[in-house]
Amino acid sequence: MQPDQEIINRWTNSAPFWEKNHKIIRQMFAPVAQALVDDAQISGRQKVLDVATGPGEPALSLAEIVGPEGKVFGVDPIPEMIAGARRTADRLGLNNATFEVASADELPFPDATFDAVISRFGVMFFPSPVVGVREMLRVLKPRRRLALAVWASAVRNPFHYVLSQIIDQYVESPPVDPDAADAFRFAGSGKLLEILSEAGVTAPIERVLQFKIEAQISTEEFWTLRCEMSEAFRGKLASLSDQVRAEIKRRALEAFREYSSERGMSFPAEVLILSGEARQ
Repeated sequence: MQPDQEIINRWTNSAPFWEKNHKIIRQMFAPVAQALVDDAQISGRQKVLDVATGPGEPALSLAEIVGPEGKVFGVDPIPEMIAGARRTADRLGLNNATFEVASADELPFPDATFDAVISRFGVMFFPSPVVGVREMLRVLKPRRRLALAVWASAVRNPFHYVLSQIIDQYVESPPVDPDAADAFRFAGSGKLLEILSEAGVTAPIERVLQFKIEAQISTEEFWTLRCEMSEAFRGKLASLSDQVRAEIKRRALEAFREYSSERGMSFPAEVLILSGEARQ
């Protein structure tokens, strides 16, 4: 099953912005990357796979952890994302990171290849999460671990909802199907855990990670970042008049100040970390 074309278009259009903002995005979600490292038990000299790597994170962070004797592979169905990941790896001089265009349900690797498999904010967009997780298990060595990160509920994540609540007052947004490919597809506790069990993960567990999304940027810079990261936001804003866009921006900047200090932006955040083992 191939990714939905609308989703491909959305991420293709966002790819240049995600590459541009790579350093900030890496900083903001570093606690999630560390949680995946912990739960997948990633260490030096391992061979690790990052599924739905986007512009290369957290694969590039993992490359530093596994070291020169280890190897990290990142896959994503968006060619523009993979091109950006390769450029960033070259700039950082990370010769142990390799990136390929591939969908989660057709991983281009032999059985039992990897010591760990992770995916940060990717499984929500898989064409078939069950098939995707089964593919992760297929390429994972016996008794080795996989770890996934998904957003908890929107109300627990003002990084998302502060701007969306304002924009949605001006642009009609129909309710999202609970099983549609969306950032909060697996926000409900236990929903993805059932997927892992169905796919054959051994002893799957779910835990809540509470952390801070922090970036040393101003409210104005955060406005630009959020609009650039989200094709949906950009599309909604483009449908409005200059006057309305200016009003939305004014209200957004005012709302962002609650999370701003002289050190930059800081949002309380909550994600679910799910992990388990491949069968022996």
